[in-house]
Parts: sequence; structure tokens; C-alpha cells
Amino acid sequence: MTIQKPPSTPVETPHLERQLSNRHIQLIAIGGAIGTGLFMGSGKTISAAGPSVIFVYMIIGFMLFFVMRAMGELLLSNLRYKSFSDFAADLLGPWAGFFTGWTYWFCWVITGIADVIAIAGYSQELWPGLPLWIPGLVTIGILLLLNLTTVRAFGETEFWFALIKIIAISALIVVGLFMIFSGFTSDAGPASFTNLWSHGGFFPNEFMGFVAGFQIAVFAFVGIELVGTTAAEAKDPEKNLPKAINSIPVRVLLFYVGALIILMSVTPWTQFAAGHSPFIGMFSLAGLGAAATVVNLVVLSSAMSSANSGIYSTSRMVYGLAQEGDAPGRFGRLSRRKVPQNALFLSCVLLLSGVVLMYAGQDIGKAFDMVTTVSAVCFVFVWSIILASYLAFRRRRPQLHDASTFKMPGGVPMVWLVFAFFAFVLWTLTTQADTLTALLVTPAWFIVLAVAWLLLRRRPAHLARYTAFQKELETDEHAAAEHRSNVVQVGR
Repeated sequence: MTIQKPPSTPVETPHLERQLSNRHIQLIAIGGAIGTGLFMGSGKTISAAGPSVIFVYMIIGFMLFFVMRAMGELLLSNLRYKSFSDFAADLLGPWAGFFTGWTYWFCWVITGIADVIAIAGYSQELWPGLPLWIPGLVTIGILLLLNLTTVRAFGETEFWFALIKIIAISALIVVGLFMIFSGFTSDAGPASFTNLWSHGGFFPNEFMGFVAGFQIAVFAFVGIELVGTTAAEAKDPEKNLPKAINSIPVRVLLFYVGALIILMSVTPWTQFAAGHSPFIGMFSLAGLGAAATVVNLVVLSSAMSSANSGIYSTSRMVYGLAQEGDAPGRFGRLSRRKVPQNALFLSCVLLLSGVVLMYAGQDIGKAFDMVTTVSAVCFVFVWSIILASYLAFRRRRPQLHDASTFKMPGGVPMVWLVFAFFAFVLWTLTTQADTLTALLVTPAWFIVLAVAWLLLRRRPAHLARYTAFQKELETDEHAAAEHRSNVVQVGR
């Protein structure tokens, strides 16, 4: 008997190509989990929460793992989904796809601006007197050229960026362990694991200090869902996406918890301050001046990696929105190299506003804090939409859930636990003046989106594109079900 292949979808226009291999997907996922927030923001987090910051990162990582598992189950239920905005539109309605897609785009534009600010700040430390606009402009230009070639070029760039971060954190852990076990002593005292509890205990700033850690640390996990935007360009997604998602707990334990334990053991938490990278400080403390300079370059590459991810994800999101009629049609066109060229130009032009923001405020630290808080709130919204889509999926497509080989652990009860955690995170943002200001500003974005949606949804072109998109999803779903049935018959 001949095995029947699932019907292929006819290709009428150029489409995204599956050029991202397993190693690309794995390192993109790692790079997404290790962001600028760890290298640049951990000093402020430690100074606010003390050693309890270890539990802060563990709790956030634990909760977001379930968001990722829900996203994985939904993406693999229909390979026509290009990203989470697609399944949001399909399961919750077209408004959800519109709000999710544009909010995720806005998230990464804001994050990219934060990265441009970080790059300018660290470039000035390496080259004092360098005008702020030069490193920002050069970075955006380089990343634009890399993304304009092929998606494989993006994958390779992000692969090496992520590898640099992994090597840097691994080196920090090894050097830190050597300092601890060799009896290293600095002006702050001996390097020892006892530093974790001998300076006021694990909760030196009590409960509110612990709470303050969450409002800063959430931004460090921004980008953890990035692997979800690679779904349309990943080779063998049924195999590679689950691998990347399932490795998240190990990454969090090693790269966040492991690194922070070492940092606070070598130097008491009381010595850390906002605006200073603990990674650079530890290598300087060890007398490794050259290594400290190298780590400065690593931090710089981390910010470039995050900006690179931002340019990639925003361009793919706008491309998907244009395909569904939620963005101007010109952004839904691909170049000869199968990349959304117009969407890439849009993202890069908007990132240039980071340079303007620095000159407007002249305070890199405050500008970074403001944009990271706005970004964190918007990412919480996107993560919540993913969970809401999962609830709709369980209710509307129980047969697909039953057939899934990558089910979310904990199911529906776990979704509600994560929702409660997100409510707690939003409450933490009200406890400090700077984050409260950013929190109060953020709803303006959703008001703009609501007005745009009310105007857009009445357009015949939008309705036609969305209807066509729904028919494609249904065709693929029926084809997948028929394919599973054929495979079962052949097996018999």
C-alpha cells in the first residue's frame, strides 16, 4: 500500500522558507532567555531584593515555562500558524490577532530602543567621549544588513550571539567558583557561600524588597517566547520546538540562578548598585582587567543580540499582520531572498527613536528603566493572550488537544495560577514611583489600538483577507486530520 502524503497548500505568492535548523532554534531560544536584563539590570535587582532575588528568578522562570508549553501545543496543533498572533486570531477572534500582533511589535520596538540605549551607554564606557548617536546608528545599520540577506543569516548571527553569552556566563561561574574555593578576599570580605545569608539573611529588605525584585526581573525574561515567532521558518518544527521549550527550566537554573548565586557569594549583595553590571564588577574584582573589558564587549553583544531579535520578530509580526489584513499590504511582501524587506525597514526606522530619546533625556539609566517597564507590561499582555488562547483551544478543539503529543502540563488549573501570578506582577509595578509612572502611561497604547481596530474592522479588504486566512487554517486542519487517519490505516 502506498502511503499518502498530506495535501500541500498551493503557493500563490512568495512565502517564508524553513531555513532555521535545530541548532538555530535551540540557540535562539537560549538567547531569548538570556537578555540585556540579566547583564544590565541584575545589579538593580540584587540591590533591591538581596539574595531573595534567586527565588524571584526561579518563580518567574517556572511560571513562564507553562506559558511556553501552552504556546508550543497551540503552534504544533496547526503548522499554518506563523506565530501566536495567528492562533489568537483563530481561537479568540480577529480582534485578538490584531491586538496581540501589534502589541508584540510594540514590545520589541520598545525593547529594541532599550537595547540601543544600553549599547550607547556601554560604548561610552569602552570609548569615552564617543557621541551617543554613533553606536546606535552603526548597530542598526549592521543588523539591518544581516536581516536583509536570508533568514538563515539571522539564525547564524543569533547562534553566535547566544554562544558568546553562554561562554561568558559559564566563565563567570567557573572563575567565581575558583575564587570561592581558593579563599579569595577583597575589601568587601572573603568570597564564600555564607555571603548569601550573613548580610541580613535571604530577605534583608523583607517582603517589599522581595516584591521590588519582580518588577525589575520580569524584563530579564522578555524574549523567552521568541522561539514562537520562528514557527513558520523552522525546519521540522514538531521536533525542534518541543526541544527548545523543554530546555527552558535548565537554562533558568544555570544561567540565572547559578550566575546570581556565584555573584552574591564572591561579593556581598550590599556592594551591588543599579546601573553597574555585576558581571563586569566581578572580573574587575578578580584583577582580570582584560577580562572585564571582554565582559563589557559581551554585554554589548548581548544588547546587539536582543536588538537583532527585535528586528527579526517585529518584521515577521508585521508581515503576518499584513497577510491577515491588519497592516498595510506593502508590509506583506517578500524580497527575492524571502524576507519581509519593507517590514524590516519599518522596524529599523523606529529603533532610531532610541537615539532621540537619549538626547531628549540625557539620563541613560532613567530612559532604560522607563522603556523596560512599558515593555514588561506589554509582554505580560502578550503572555496572557497566549494563555487565553489555550483556554479557548481546550474548549473549542478538544479533539486536537487529545491528539497532541506536546500537551501543556497542569492544563487549565495551571493557566489560572499563572494568571494570578501576572496580576501579582502588575501589582508590584505600582509599588515604586518610576514603574508606576510607566504603568500608567502604557494604557495609552491600548487606546490607540482600540481606535485603530474600530476603524479597520469595517474595511471590506480586511474582512476578505481574514476570511481567506480562516479558510486556509481550516483546510490545513482537515488535511492534517486526514493525514493522521491515513497513517493509522497504513500502520494496520
